[in-house]
Amino acid sequence: MSQLESKTGVPEISIKAEPVFHLSSFKITNSLVLSAVVLVFSLFIALRYSKEVVSHRKSGFFYVFNTLLKGLYGLFESIMGHHINFFFPILSAFFVYILFQNWFGLLPGVGSILIGVTEGVRTLRVPLFRGNNADINATLALALISVVLMQVYGIKFLGFKDHIQKYVNLSNPINFFLGFLEILSEISRVLSFAFRLFGNIFAGEVLMTIVAFLVPVLASFPFLILEIFVGLVQALVFSLLTSVFMSLAVAKHH
Repeated sequence: MSQLESKTGVPEISIKAEPVFHLSSFKITNSLVLSAVVLVFSLFIALRYSKEVVSHRKSGFFYVFNTLLKGLYGLFESIMGHHINFFFPILSAFFVYILFQNWFGLLPGVGSILIGVTEGVRTLRVPLFRGNNADINATLALALISVVLMQVYGIKFLGFKDHIQKYVNLSNPINFFLGFLEILSEISRVLSFAFRLFGNIFAGEVLMTIVAFLVPVLASFPFLILEIFVGLVQALVFSLLTSVFMSLAVAKHH
C-alpha cells in the first residue's frame, strides 16, 4: 500500500516503495516482501494442482482452478492458434501471477500494518506490506520480461535473420523507415505495459486509502469489490496483449 503515517494523522501517499530492512547493501522494500509472499502462495497452488492432476480423488479446489485454466486456454487459443500448447504455460503464468499480486494488495493489513524504519536521523512509520503492482519497478520488470520474450521467441520460430529484418531492413528506404518504427513500437510496449498496470493498481489503492480515511465504516467496501474486478481485468489485459504481440512476433512477415 502507499500510505505513510504522518504526525497530523492524515495519510500521506508515497509513489515509491519504502525499504523496510536491508540484506547487506540491498534494500528490501515492502512491495518486495509482499511479492515474496505471493510467490510462495503461487508455488503452493501450483504444487497442489499438479499433485491432484494425477490423483484419483480430486477436491473442489482442483475443479475450480482447472475450470479457470480451461477458460484461459480457450481464450489464448483463439489468438495463438496452433502455437497454444507452447505458449500457454507462459501466458497463464503471467495472468495468475499478476492476478494474485493485484488481489493480495487488497487484503486486510496490507498498507495498515506499520513498522518503524530509521532513515538518517528520522524514524518513519511505513507499511510492512505494499501491493507489488503498485510499485513501478515491479510492473516495469514484468513489461521487460514480456517484450524480451517476444524477441526471443521471434528468433526461435523465424530464425535470427528473418526476425531481425523487421527492425533492420536496408532493401529500400521505406523498409528502413518501417524498421525504425518497429523499434519505437517495442520500446512503447514496455512503457505501455508498465504504466498501464501500475497506474490502475496504484490509483485504486490510493482511492481506497482516501475513502477509508474519510469514512472509516464500510464505505470502502463497494470500492473493494470494484478493485477486485479491476485486478482481474488488468491481469487479463496484460496477458492478452502479451499473447497478441507474441502471435505477431512468431508470424512470418511479407
